[in-house]
Amino acid sequence: MKKNDWLFEITPKNNLLDVNLKEVWQYRDLLFLFVKRDVITLYKQTILGPLWYIIQPLFTSVIFTLVFNNIAEIPTNGIPAFLFNLTGITAWNYFKDCLINTSDTFKKNEAIFGKVYFPRVIMPTSIVLSNLLKFGIQIVILACFYGYYVYEGMAFSISADILYFPVLIVSMGMLGLGLGMIISSMVTKYRDLTFLISFGVQLLMYLSAVVYPVEVAKEKMQNYPIISSFIEYNPMTTVIETFRNIILGTGEVSLIKISYLFLVSFILLLFGLAIFNKTEKSFIDTI
Repeated sequence: MKKNDWLFEITPKNNLLDVNLKEVWQYRDLLFLFVKRDVITLYKQTILGPLWYIIQPLFTSVIFTLVFNNIAEIPTNGIPAFLFNLTGITAWNYFKDCLINTSDTFKKNEAIFGKVYFPRVIMPTSIVLSNLLKFGIQIVILACFYGYYVYEGMAFSISADILYFPVLIVSMGMLGLGLGMIISSMVTKYRDLTFLISFGVQLLMYLSAVVYPVEVAKEKMQNYPIISSFIEYNPMTTVIETFRNIILGTGEVSLIKISYLFLVSFILLLFGLAIFNKTEKSFIDTI
């Protein structure tokens, strides 16, 4: 058989930013299979099952309300503290789950990667898509509590700025995917990162305005300009603040900040893709 008679020819990627969307589309059935697997197996053989999607953010919001708002007396700009925290946690959880679950892609899937060929980028992409379903469920729960507080007298404040909502979701997905692919590539050589990632993500949450308004952080951190600047320009701070501004009306939605967020997220995605493609060529020899 001549070379030109082959249906497919598998060769190493010469371009680090090569995604080959056509090939990914050809494997779309596998992508959806991985998404289904992630959703079904996560809470398989558990008593409460998918209810954990709901329990986790609710319990976390209750604890944050008791500790940060009742004990530490952190203000929430006139918004009910529980709703303020639930909004921030809902946005944060999607990014966190995308980052943590993609950061171990090569190590978790070394067996299947070593036996069969398919576009490797499908694996982290499936994680981002499956977490989108979890995020959708938590958005419904947030909407229910929002409706309750509106019924109790809270001002209804959703405006046309909600059109920016898809941009926030895409930006969170790109951030989690990009950073996750970078870390996943590094984990093949430095296994210690596996133990540090959960701790690092927890610290990052407290530097992303999840449990406090940015204005409060800037006021309290005047003597620590580096920390204050990091909080202000942290892309996830922009996500969470914009998310709250859209839903709760706690401030104005800045198109400049949204543009900054999307640009940073896209750059990190490209950088993560380049490192991921480079690692893909030889990770089996080092993992």
